[in-house]
Amino acid sequence: MTTSYETTDRTVPTRARERAAYDRETVHAILDEGYLCHLGFIRDGAPVVLPTLYARVGERLYVHGSTGSRPLRGAADPGLAVCLTVTHLDALVLARSAFHHSMNYRSVVVHGTAYQVTEPAERLEALDALVNQVVPGRADDSRRANARELAATSVIRLELLEVSAKLRTGGPNDEPEDAGLPYWTGIVPVDRTYGAPVPADDLDPAIDLPAYLA
Repeated sequence: MTTSYETTDRTVPTRARERAAYDRETVHAILDEGYLCHLGFIRDGAPVVLPTLYARVGERLYVHGSTGSRPLRGAADPGLAVCLTVTHLDALVLARSAFHHSMNYRSVVVHGTAYQVTEPAERLEALDALVNQVVPGRADDSRRANARELAATSVIRLELLEVSAKLRTGGPNDEPEDAGLPYWTGIVPVDRTYGAPVPADDLDPAIDLPAYLA
């Protein structure tokens, strides 16, 4: 396996090409930091984009949902053409001119064909990965799906083959002639934070907060 994904017409941006990255290390780091993606596909001739959870296992992404979900049903043979995106917002970039306002971000776009996962062992691995992608260590600290729940759950797999990352860092790119304008300029960092865990009303008081949530 090479250290980078091969470029295609769909993975090379039409502008700001210097921000694109194709190395696996960068792509995997962006994917592993998140758990919310947007899944795009064509339904009845019109584009549809759905927010959903994902998990990465090696060179595969897994997405799950109800067996009644139309995109998941559509991923049966011969598969469903999709575009999956993940984005992290790192800062707002405020320039002196409105035109040069921007954002610092890290994103990944994956094109490909999604397929339903039907092999039982792979389904269980994917469902564990989806839980752990959101809260690492949680899969082993909860009851796994029973037969009825598994029957109501579909999982689709998307191979990481046609992939690109795109990143912006740094400050504003003001025009030289705007340097003397009397406007504040700089970046406003954006961070993801979590509040203190709130126990369920019926939680046994003897059950301590797990180490992975402390």
